Parts: sequence; C-alpha cells; structure tokens
Amino acid sequence: MAYIDVPSRFRKGQTVFSEGAAAQHFYEVVAGTVRTSQLLKDGRRQIDAFHLKGDLFGFESSSWHRVGAEAIDDVTLRIYPRSQLERMLAEDSEFAQRVVAAMMRSIERAQSHMLLLGRKSALERIATFLLDMSGRLSEMSHLDLPMSRSDIADHLGLTIETVSRTLTQLERKGVIELPSHRRSIILRDRTALRRLDA
Repeated sequence: MAYIDVPSRFRKGQTVFSEGAAAQHFYEVVAGTVRTSQLLKDGRRQIDAFHLKGDLFGFESSSWHRVGAEAIDDVTLRIYPRSQLERMLAEDSEFAQRVVAAMMRSIERAQSHMLLLGRKSALERIATFLLDMSGRLSEMSHLDLPMSRSDIADHLGLTIETVSRTLTQLERKGVIELPSHRRSIILRDRTALRRLDA
C-alpha cells in the first residue's frame, strides 16, 4: 500500500490543511485529536467534526478542502495520497472496508449534527455530545475531553457561557460531575442523558 510510511506528527494548534487548500491527501489519526472547521463570513468558527484515534478524514468530492483541519493536542497521522485511493481500495479489501465504514460514519455524524444544530436545545446538545464522546473515547463514565469549552461551543453552535452554564446545570441535577480538572467530566446518570438525547 502506498502511503507515507512514517507517521507524521503535528504539534498542538498546528494546521494539518487549510480551508480551500488542494485536497491531495486523506488522513488517519494514529494518536491525538483533530478538529475540522470552517470560518463563516462574519469571522465565527463552525467546527463540523472531531477526529479521534482510528478515524479517517479529509475525503473530498472536489479538488479542494471545504474545511480546515488543526491538531487539538499533539497528533500523529498517517497521510495517504488521494491519487492512489482507487488502487489502494482495489488491492486491499480490508482497507477498502475501513474507508467505506469511515465514509458512512461521516455521513451519519453529519446528519446527526444537522439535526442537533437545527432542532435541539442547549441541554439536549450537550447531552448528545457527552454521550457521543463517551462512546468514541472509552465507554467509561470518566471523560477526559481533549477539546476545550470553546471547541465544544463552536461545534454545538453555542456560546462558551452557555456551554459552561449548561454543564453546571447538569451537575446540579446530579447527571454529571465536574472535577477540578477543566476538561474532565464524570457521567453520573447516563439514563438522564439518554432521555435528553432522545
């Protein structure tokens, strides 16, 4: 399989690719977390997805990237040449299955994100986000989120203040616990979260 054999490392905050740049590669997260986002005309940022270990991203139907990608923390990526994708899919059935599964998950998450932004309240958005991250990170009750409150806000279409206020509201209800470490969240009542996510 033809790809850059030595995984590439990106420091926290480093750009992987820019919005509007030529889409010559796609990527696999080996370690760390990548956010993909788009800048709106008024300067606001909309984060469309967070890519975690094992995720493939950077696929485009056109010749340029519609979003930009940045490393949230120190990230290691495998970089695949887009020009070789067809051959790679034909020669490696296991890789082909992974690519198809990644694309299907991407479509599902995009559809869920549209519903979340269009129809859900702040409380419902936070509940959906916490359950999704729990499932993707560990399935454990203790979440060490790699992303900041600002990232969460820009992903959910909320302000940082609303994110913080909503998390505090959930803590007061005993649904979650917020330890002193700012990015840690303990899920105390998944049933309550699932009711909000319904």
